[in-house]
Amino acid sequence: MLNPNSSAASWQAGPVTSRPEPVELIRSSQLASRAPYAYAAVAHGVSRLVFTAGACPLDEHGATVSPGDVARQAEQVMVDLRLALEAAGADLLDVVKTTVYVASGRREDLLSAWEVVSRHFGDHDVPSTLLGVAALGYGDQLVEVEAIAALR
Repeated sequence: MLNPNSSAASWQAGPVTSRPEPVELIRSSQLASRAPYAYAAVAHGVSRLVFTAGACPLDEHGATVSPGDVARQAEQVMVDLRLALEAAGADLLDVVKTTVYVASGRREDLLSAWEVVSRHFGDHDVPSTLLGVAALGYGDQLVEVEAIAALR
């Protein structure tokens, strides 16, 4: 699915651009400023919530892409997450919470996946949980991201 001629490939290049949205990201001076995300998000004027399934690094035939490569799988996951959100009428700027799963106990692998996810979200650094897990659902799968989005 990472076809350089497709519109999805352009999503790999950078973060979402800003636009007025109902999502307010909350930071507190009483919490560590080291975290690369907001600690909370408030969705104002919401009429619908979108809950995504975990986006997986699968190609158009359902095969896991880039076995063994956390960063490439994270890129595919973010492309697929954006496609799922788009199908529901949302985009990354509508997201209020993510959970990022990495099938590894190595901190380096978690950070590699996080760097890709963070780049796609750009300044819209929503509250997120990053987890190292023993295994994910598909053979050779290393990364999965689920999201909750709020729409006006």
